[in-house]
Amino acid sequence: MNVNQMIEIKKEKGYSNAMISEMSGVPLGTVQKIFSGETSSPRYDTVQALSRALERVSAYSNIADNKMVSESVPAYNADFSRKKKKEIVADKTIEDYTALPEGVRVELIDGRFYDMAAPTLIHQTISHELGRLFGNHVKTNNGKCRVFEAPTDVQIDCDNKTMLQPDVFIVCKREQLTKLRVVGAPDLVVEVLSPSNIFVDIIFKYHKYKNAGVREYWVINPEEKDLIVFRFFESEEPHLYTFDDEVPVGIWNDECVIDFKKIYEDIEFMY
Repeated sequence: MNVNQMIEIKKEKGYSNAMISEMSGVPLGTVQKIFSGETSSPRYDTVQALSRALERVSAYSNIADNKMVSESVPAYNADFSRKKKKEIVADKTIEDYTALPEGVRVELIDGRFYDMAAPTLIHQTISHELGRLFGNHVKTNNGKCRVFEAPTDVQIDCDNKTMLQPDVFIVCKREQLTKLRVVGAPDLVVEVLSPSNIFVDIIFKYHKYKNAGVREYWVINPEEKDLIVFRFFESEEPHLYTFDDEVPVGIWNDECVIDFKKIYEDIEFMY
């Protein structure tokens, strides 16, 4: 990607210089000079860093905006036999969800079941470590928030058509917690991507979480060793980080910071 192409993406997406600097690690002053045209021949490694950052965040944004199309994962009917896609009807309810055979993991989104494949060890390690770090912060600060990991049911729309199981999430309002499930939107949700769930997590769940009132949404991509953070309580601009970065937790006023470099050190041998 050359500088002119990057300028076009910046204009199309409305990215600020500060955001591009944060995503790429390129100093803000350098970014300003390149995109203003003051620097006509930037260094090769600088262009590469900017290009990689813009390509990644644009890919996430395109998916979130439904500009990329993919087959959805298989759905199930009430007696748990597979249906062909053309036969799928969005008529499933939470009653159908709770009647599924024990041990079967699916999510219910707008009246359809979506299969949840078994997570990888990398996926599980990241989820568990984030849950532990979030939980430590709550205990250290005598906080009222509670941290949960999948499989925990979240009736996010407070209706009868959707039941999700986020990988990790934080709830700070005790009245949302019932004996069986969480009712309403968590304050922060983390989803760790797998090849089988990338479109569900970024397309369907992105809009579900945003519209339901989730304040902060983290999407972690172990394959690319990066993550994108949506702070819906601030703006719709995504924040892109890598596994070399420290990531602040926005709902806690950045007082809790997750060092992904340490998390990666524990899972690097699995790659």
